Amino acid sequence: MPGNTFGHMFRVTTFGESHGKAIGVVIDGVPAGLSISEQDIQRELSLRRPGRYLVSTRRESDDVEILSGVFNGRTTGSPIALLVRNVDVVSKPYEELRYTPRPGHADLPYILKYGFENWDYRGGGRASARETVARVAAGAVAKKLLGVIGVMTSAHLVSVGTLSLGRDVSFEESLCFRVNNFRTCCRDFDRNVESYLENVFREGDSVGGIVEFISSEVPPGLGEPVFDKLKADLAKAFMSVPATMGVEFGVGYRASSMKGSEYMDSIVVRNGRLRYEKNVAGGIVGGLSVGEEIRSRVYFKPTSSIRKPIRTVDLRSMDEKIISVKGRHDPCVAVRAVPIIDSMGSIVLADHALRAGLINPVKLSSEDRDRAEDVWRRYEEIVRRRCGG
Repeated sequence: MPGNTFGHMFRVTTFGESHGKAIGVVIDGVPAGLSISEQDIQRELSLRRPGRYLVSTRRESDDVEILSGVFNGRTTGSPIALLVRNVDVVSKPYEELRYTPRPGHADLPYILKYGFENWDYRGGGRASARETVARVAAGAVAKKLLGVIGVMTSAHLVSVGTLSLGRDVSFEESLCFRVNNFRTCCRDFDRNVESYLENVFREGDSVGGIVEFISSEVPPGLGEPVFDKLKADLAKAFMSVPATMGVEFGVGYRASSMKGSEYMDSIVVRNGRLRYEKNVAGGIVGGLSVGEEIRSRVYFKPTSSIRKPIRTVDLRSMDEKIISVKGRHDPCVAVRAVPIIDSMGSIVLADHALRAGLINPVKLSSEDRDRAEDVWRRYEEIVRRRCGG
């Protein structure tokens, strides 16, 4: 199946299905000398793990195994293979739905493209969000590599359904998603999200949501003309995440209703550097980073699997049929999408940092490695200081 590889110099290829033996990823293009451990990757994987309150009850430990590309705790420059085994697979509910494709899911498109006889109906197969385990594992490596140039990334949930945070958030505050159950930036909003989703869950329904991606200390000049603009690659990365419906940068869709005089962003000198006064473009102008924070919002649809009755077709008889989807599903997929968006943004930025020559693509120096370790520790330091985590 084509389309399983992403990136140019930092190349990620994922494999595995929802109810298969394992999910995995092969990462090519990581220079030699980066310190990486299973614990580093596990730190990020724990942020998207299921089995928590008001998310999928699937009990997966998501323990990662490094199969290749790392020796004595450092990358060797060869492809890095990471594996996460599926341990809590329950396929019975999907046997009942085998001949009745679920509306809103990829069931029918996959059947039409590859044939019913070749379709893995268990848990959505390859189309399942379970595949994103591999992306988060790869994102951990990308995130650590970005530390070489001091770049840090984060994401947080800004809305679910009609409930919205309703204010701007600093980069440091956004890192509090790492300690809040519903991946929000503050505990008050986290509690509001919990109450909101409890009501949705009791009704047997689901809601959509919005996730904001933020990256700080991004140097100017990341991105390539004309088709590999940084904004274009980030948008593709975010839109490839299951259930994504839209992506915006900076003021985003509001720009379409603004006057030019309202949107215009003055260039100023701040601390001896050329800066944009308001950062209305979200850190990317002309497809290139400009040295401001990159800010993007990603919109997610409601979870398609709900207990409420819905109409489909029985493929054996071609008669219409009413189904109610059973199984273990999230009432809001945007909650667990937060670390996935963070990871995909990190992968794109690492790829473009290598393409721009800001990171040596062959071998890191001891100074590079130490800088990456310092930034890696800074994540936890900020969370402890700012979020009490």
